[in-house]
Amino acid sequence: MNLSPVVIAIPMYFLLMAVELIVLRFQKNPSYRMNDAITNINLGVVSQVTGVFLKVLSIGVYTFFFEKFAILDIPSNLWTFLLLFFLYDFCYYWAHRMSHEINLFWGGHVVHHSSEEYNLSVALRQSSTQTIWTFMFYLPLAITGFDPVALVLVSGLNLLYQFWIHTEAIDRMGFLEKFMNTPSHHRVHHGRNPKYIDKNHGGTFIIFDKWFGTFKEEEERPTYGITTPVNSWNPVWVNLSHYANMKNELRQIPKWSDKLRYLFNKPGWLPEYLGGYRTVKEVPREYKKFDTTVPQPLNYYVFYQYVMLMVITAFFLFNLGDFDWVLKVGLSAMIIWSTVSFSAIFEQSRWYHVQEIIRIALLSVTIWWIARELLAENIILISLSMYLLSSYFWLWKNGTAVKQFQQIVKNQSQHA
Repeated sequence: MNLSPVVIAIPMYFLLMAVELIVLRFQKNPSYRMNDAITNINLGVVSQVTGVFLKVLSIGVYTFFFEKFAILDIPSNLWTFLLLFFLYDFCYYWAHRMSHEINLFWGGHVVHHSSEEYNLSVALRQSSTQTIWTFMFYLPLAITGFDPVALVLVSGLNLLYQFWIHTEAIDRMGFLEKFMNTPSHHRVHHGRNPKYIDKNHGGTFIIFDKWFGTFKEEEERPTYGITTPVNSWNPVWVNLSHYANMKNELRQIPKWSDKLRYLFNKPGWLPEYLGGYRTVKEVPREYKKFDTTVPQPLNYYVFYQYVMLMVITAFFLFNLGDFDWVLKVGLSAMIIWSTVSFSAIFEQSRWYHVQEIIRIALLSVTIWWIARELLAENIILISLSMYLLSSYFWLWKNGTAVKQFQQIVKNQSQHA
C-alpha cells in the first residue's frame, strides 16, 4: 500500500473542499466553477499518476547521492526531523523561486498558476514536469546525510501544509502572518497583478521571503491566473502549452547564444532585436475569465463519470506496489485519457461523443481485469452492466439537447 502522506490525505482534501464550498456560499463568494475545479483535480490526478514514474528520477537520484556522498550520519529522531522540515522548506523556497525566474523551469510550474480562480481545488492543480527541474535543489540534504525516507515524509507534510492556504474563505491570521505562510500571503503569490508577480515563494514559512526580498503584503484582492491564459480545460495541453510557446519563440531567435539565454532568463525575456523583455501589464478592467458552457445534463454526466474515475485513481495510487509495470502504464494511460475526455466535453469538441463511447467500453474492460481477482464474478458483471447501461443511456438521452445547444452556439458565433 502507498503510504505517501499526500495519497493518504486524498479523502480529507475532498471533505475540506466541501466545507469550503459551504463557507463560500454563506460569504457569497462564487470562486468555484465546475469546469475549473474538475480541471484542477484532473491536473492533480495526472500529476500523481505520472509521478509514479518520475519518482525513479527524484527519489532515485536523492538516494544515490545519500548512499555515495553523505558527509554525516544523521540519526532519526524528533529534533533531526524538525531540522529537516525547516531545511526542506529552505530548499523549497529556492526551487520555487527559480521556477518563477527561469523560463525553462517556469514550464514545470506555470500549471499551478494557470487557474483563474482561487480555492482549495487549485492546491491540487499540480504539474507533471516540475520534478524534472526542481529535484536537484534538494540534493544538498542528501549530501548532508538526511535519510531518503525522512525526506519523502517531510516533502509530503510540506505539500499537505500548502493545501489549506489556497482559499479566500480565511482572511488575515494575526501573529502567524509574521513567520508562517498563510492564505493571505499565498493569495499574493497567485496574483497576476504586476506588483504581486514573483512574490511570497515560501512553502510552510514566509520568513525566507522576508530574508531574501521577495515578500509582499496582500493589499487589494489579486486577479488570479497567468499573464498569458492557457484557455483550455485539457490537462495534457495545460502541462505542455508553455513548452509549445517556448518552441515557437525559439524558432524566432537566430543566435544559439540567445536561444540559451532565452531558456534560462526570466519568462518574458527576448533579445533586444526582437523587442526585449516583455514587462507585465495591469489587468484590463474589461478582461473576462476563460469559460465554456454545456447543457446541464452534461455537467451531471461528467460529475457521474468523475466519481468513477476518482475511485479508480484512488485504488491505483493506494495499491501501486501490487501492479506490474505493464498494468501501471495501462492504468495510467486510461486515467489520463479520461481526464482529457472530460475536457473535450466541457469544450464541446466534435470528437467527444464517439471517443467517450469508446472510453467507457475500454474503462469497463479495465475495471473487469483489475476486479476479477478481488470480487465475485456476478458482482463485477452486474456492476459493470449498470455502469455501461447508465452511461450509454445518458449519452443517448441527451444527444438531441446537446446538438440543439451546439447549433445555438454556432448561430450566435455567426451572428457575432
